[in-house]
Amino acid sequence: MTDASYDQETAEHSTATNEDDAAFSQTEDPAEIKEPKTEKANQTKKNANKDKDEPAPTAAGEVLSFIRDLAICVVAVFLLTSFVIRPVQVKGSSMYPELNDASIGFSNVIGYNISGLKRFDIAIIYVAEKDEYLVKRVIGLPGETVSYEDGQLYINGAFVKEDFFNQDYVDSYNGTFMSDVAPITLGDDEYYCLGDNRPHSSDSRYYGPFKKANIKSKGVFIFWPFDKFSVQTW
Repeated sequence: MTDASYDQETAEHSTATNEDDAAFSQTEDPAEIKEPKTEKANQTKKNANKDKDEPAPTAAGEVLSFIRDLAICVVAVFLLTSFVIRPVQVKGSSMYPELNDASIGFSNVIGYNISGLKRFDIAIIYVAEKDEYLVKRVIGLPGETVSYEDGQLYINGAFVKEDFFNQDYVDSYNGTFMSDVAPITLGDDEYYCLGDNRPHSSDSRYYGPFKKANIKSKGVFIFWPFDKFSVQTW
């Protein structure tokens, strides 16, 4: 056999093989195409049957769902305001000029529960007889003796500078900004708290020392009005 004859036979064999492969592909392709369509149709049918089996929501069910969601929201708000932060609105001018009337913000509950109060912290105090909250500054701590003489603060007989004041505002009162306070010794759970705007504040000079149980949080984060945005003793 010559090389030419061999090449011809090889070519014929290759052609035949390719034709067989093509025939095989043509035979198999329709089955491969039909199978996904069949599976898709079955799945669609199953989904349709599933939708039929699921009961339509009733009015009573929707009401119960709403009540459940509302209860979750109420519990979440209660936990947030009891243990993390609480909303605060400043009423009146007793903390002016540091805090302005009608300012709105939050106070730090979790920080108060963890670290307690330091001198000159701002405290949110609940007054049961008036059923209202006061925003004041902590001056005297439990066990201390607090007094004022000639407008100056004394703790246990030692002078303590109140450096949080706006001195220009204090000076505008020409020495009448703060009246004298006779020495008062605080109990183990009592705080002496005053407003920054001393001539216009009802505080421990009026109510007496505040019990620890009546202090709910400390510090204020003011976000309204925007031009008064501030964070105080957080």
